[in-house]
Amino acid sequence: MTTDTPARLFQLLSLLQTPREWPGGELAERLGVSRRTVRRDVDRLRELGYPVQATKGSDGGYRLVAGKAMPPLVLDDEEAVAIAVGLRAGAGHAIEGVDEASVRALAKLEQVLPARLRHRVSTLQAATTPLTSGDGASVAPETLTVMASAIAGRERLRFAYRAGDGTATRRLTEPYRLVSTGRRWYLVAYDVDRADWRTFRVDRVNEPFATGARFDPRELPTGNAAEYLRQSMQRRQETYTFSVVFEAPAEVVAERLPAWLGAPEPLADGGCRLRATAGDTVEWLAVRLAMLGHPFTVQEPAELVECVRALGARLTRAADGDPRRA
Repeated sequence: MTTDTPARLFQLLSLLQTPREWPGGELAERLGVSRRTVRRDVDRLRELGYPVQATKGSDGGYRLVAGKAMPPLVLDDEEAVAIAVGLRAGAGHAIEGVDEASVRALAKLEQVLPARLRHRVSTLQAATTPLTSGDGASVAPETLTVMASAIAGRERLRFAYRAGDGTATRRLTEPYRLVSTGRRWYLVAYDVDRADWRTFRVDRVNEPFATGARFDPRELPTGNAAEYLRQSMQRRQETYTFSVVFEAPAEVVAERLPAWLGAPEPLADGGCRLRATAGDTVEWLAVRLAMLGHPFTVQEPAELVECVRALGARLTRAADGDPRRA
């Protein structure tokens, strides 16, 4: 019998978070208490904001349903390890859709993981090799969680940084946001020593740590981290502007576009046009456009037009079953 009320409530909550209906008698047997105690404990959970629904019947039943707000979850050891491993794998390869919210979730989870579970997560990830991975540089999940925690806590962040030409520097920053482009992670931050805003490729960051010094957030010039990154990339010499017309509505295309590319412009015929700046190779952009799943026509630059044409021909040959010609 579980006589400690808080411990019993956690045990009850853990059972109810399994997606099924629990008969009152079975819950009472699992907890080693009376059905009356189960009813009182359910009322306590409701007072704490957990939407527990009761059903009538000979035995009655309880189940946790969706509410207006997200209540705290109670995870067992295996569930916590599984979630942490999944978040770390996704964050480390900058998979599109695994954005800053996922990194914040990972930071919160790893902060409260017991040492034994944190060790299991690290061991499992070190022993696992993914069959496929992104074509961008991988990032240590620990780097992302340190940054996410510093952003959430408004703490100054210090780290070593290696520029594209190999120059190594030490940076003291006020971190603002993490932005994923699908291939890479970027940190948008205010550089204290240079008294200006900067973007940093996270895969070039080493030894990040939060200094503990708090700061009042500054106003980002563009008001949006993804837009600031887009403009920052546009100012670099290695970027280029491209124009693509899609045979699909702007809102449909926008759902599958990375936010840093901006929003497509609706056209009178029901399609849309995207004019944006890219810093990746035209080969990667050609593949990325094809993966959107909508018919499109490249207007410029000529290098991208030729690359898309060559990619289409190569895929067509591969589909015809002649790998030597593909």
